[in-house]
Amino acid sequence: MVFKRIGKAVIMGLICSVLVLSGQMNAAAQKDDVINEKLGVPIVVYGETLTNEQKDEVRKLLEVTNPENVDEITVTAQDLARLIGGNPKSRMFSSAKITVKEKGNGLVVSIVTPENITEVTSEMYSNALLTAGVENANVDVASPVKVTGHSALVGIYKAYESKGEVLDKDRMEVANEELSLATELANKEGLNDEKVTELLTEIKKMIAEQNPATREDVEQIVEEQLNKMNIELSEKDRQLLIDLFDKMRSLEIDFDGVKKQLEDIKGKLEEVVGDEGFWDKVANFFQKIADFFRNLFK
Repeated sequence: MVFKRIGKAVIMGLICSVLVLSGQMNAAAQKDDVINEKLGVPIVVYGETLTNEQKDEVRKLLEVTNPENVDEITVTAQDLARLIGGNPKSRMFSSAKITVKEKGNGLVVSIVTPENITEVTSEMYSNALLTAGVENANVDVASPVKVTGHSALVGIYKAYESKGEVLDKDRMEVANEELSLATELANKEGLNDEKVTELLTEIKKMIAEQNPATREDVEQIVEEQLNKMNIELSEKDRQLLIDLFDKMRSLEIDFDGVKKQLEDIKGKLEEVVGDEGFWDKVANFFQKIADFFRNLFK
């Protein structure tokens, strides 16, 4: 009897948790239906290669429940070539939903389909978008098929362009170079997504603090961070990294203005690393619950 009462209590607790979570989700959905008359409605950008069925799937993934309350546009391979000098014959699947926020809210990037965005992480997107000049927004990225994820960046740029907020072309191109180099370095032996993103973030923070005046100054910052993180790169990769940040220096990108958001990226990286142990504990917890119920009803 005692075990049955405990079992009922556990079940009721789980039911209550589900109801509370459901209520929170419904509240969030209702909030999304409210039109922001100051900042405008969210913009949903679809890759031009999507079929009609895939486009409907992406709508669901990005929680576009009321198309009248969003602006829907399409990003093309021509946009890829026009905005960042990409291949005008590329196939475009990556899509995104951009909700502009008030100043001070920061940049939050979520990958809705991590299983289909194979190379770019949310932190990589955040880093590149900050370089391009995108600061206060919620960005959701999705794809119905497996893609690297690079074209979503262009879709986000076009979304801002559609609102009359034209981003600096040179900064967009450098941001694309950053994303390409980040995904390339992440595949090197001894490196991974988190370590590469941390490296890029730390270099930006040092640039914000030291305001390097020459390429030599940039090279010193890069070398210091590589040594600090015990990262060994080939001479070619090291020069690519220095070239990238020297371009950022020459464009006079104000990383000091987004230092808090760079700290947020680093904080998320630390959470990701810590989550490995956390999810093991969660799995063990639910395994114990399952074992309890199996024994209870034997």
